[in-house]
Amino acid sequence: MNKDNLKESLQTWLSNAKRIVVAGVGNPLRRDDFVGMKIVQGLKGKVSENVFLIECETVPESFIQEIEEFGPSHVLVIDAAIIGKSPGSAELVEKLEVTTSAISTHRLPLQLFCKYLKTSIGAQVALLAIQPNETDFGEGLTSEVEKTAEDLTEILVEVLSSEVE
Repeated sequence: MNKDNLKESLQTWLSNAKRIVVAGVGNPLRRDDFVGMKIVQGLKGKVSENVFLIECETVPESFIQEIEEFGPSHVLVIDAAIIGKSPGSAELVEKLEVTTSAISTHRLPLQLFCKYLKTSIGAQVALLAIQPNETDFGEGLTSEVEKTAEDLTEILVEVLSSEVE
């Protein structure tokens, strides 16, 4: 993961953001699939009131009403996804029609959830995808993904502090 490039991509994507939802998706019982939730937990108490943090676990669709009521200009979904890179690699995916296959056990496919939000509230929606190393049953992130979670939390604290008015 190139931290500078990812930070720049996030800053560009959030450049005109007014209100942001950051939704962490993942299963705490499937090792690296928990990474999205872990990052959102790390952001708590470190971002402005214009940033709404949601721990979605494996059912992001259960939070659609809360997201709509918050009225975000941007929705950032963070999840483990098979992106064909080395474990712990991260990528900002803005065009969710591409074949990003999230490995979590969502009832509603993540692309459909994101497309619905984009259509229903007119927000910009992107996926911060992190390549998992292991998604077998078990608790705790692998070392590569743990390091990525720490780095991304740090980047997001910086970006969300500077981009949201």
